[in-house]
Amino acid sequence: MRTHRTPLARRIQRGFTLVEMAIVLAVIGLIIGAIAVGKDVQRNAEYQKIANKFAMQWKAAYDQYYQRNGGVLGDCQQAPTYMVNGAQTTFAGAAAVCTRTGGSAVAGIPENFANTGFKICNGQGYAPGQTGAGDTTLSSQNLRELFNRAGVRMPPGRGEGQEDRYLYQDTNGNATEVQVCFQWNPPGTTSGAGNVMVLRGLTPDLARFMDQVIDGKPDSREGRFRIQGRVAHNGGAADANAPGTAWEANNTIASSIQTSDAATGAATPAAATATGRQFDEDRVVLLTAHWIMEE
Repeated sequence: MRTHRTPLARRIQRGFTLVEMAIVLAVIGLIIGAIAVGKDVQRNAEYQKIANKFAMQWKAAYDQYYQRNGGVLGDCQQAPTYMVNGAQTTFAGAAAVCTRTGGSAVAGIPENFANTGFKICNGQGYAPGQTGAGDTTLSSQNLRELFNRAGVRMPPGRGEGQEDRYLYQDTNGNATEVQVCFQWNPPGTTSGAGNVMVLRGLTPDLARFMDQVIDGKPDSREGRFRIQGRVAHNGGAADANAPGTAWEANNTIASSIQTSDAATGAATPAAATATGRQFDEDRVVLLTAHWIMEE
């Protein structure tokens, strides 16, 4: 006996049309794209927080210290040098710069001071050379003690006692710490002469972002935000106003911090453009930057 299929049975056995498949694939693509974009948005938000609520707040605290004390961080009030950590320097062979005994035969300019350029931190943090070449000697003055003595409120940072630190994740998901210090750079320093904020533990991606925020020009040689330890121009006339240099190191090269592997070391970030391991689980190479202060 012959049977007839009902319209309902035909509808049940029917597959997806090309239009329906295209819609499904488009929705899946949108979801995947939204996830990828969401990660970038989250990272940019974290970078913005580091720049605005940490670095910028430390800049404001430094300026407040200057206004309240009439001198820069760690300087002598009665005989200022206008150099960070000036109280630890000596002048024209004198025992202490704050007394300025003798030395009237020479000018009170940086070239006539000794023991200059020591950085003021709250502890050593990264060992010298871990986040780039050019680290200076640690001052005997403590960053946190100086701000507390002056009654200047510091940014919250990682918490009480670690206001100079900020924890974030690098692009490979590894925990990374930014540390703030201050120091004075002698004339001719490529990262900027005068008093600078030292930011240690920056990934290249974060350094580029902060450079763009601070002076609008992501250039590691020029502007108010520069990489520490950059080799100076060779002095030729063509180099005087030559274009700067990018933050070369990328976000896929391993850093050899506290290891003995063959990954690109923190002291040679420029080599990270072409050498070193490129595994997603590796720690991203870290850099040190100098932010030039107005005072």
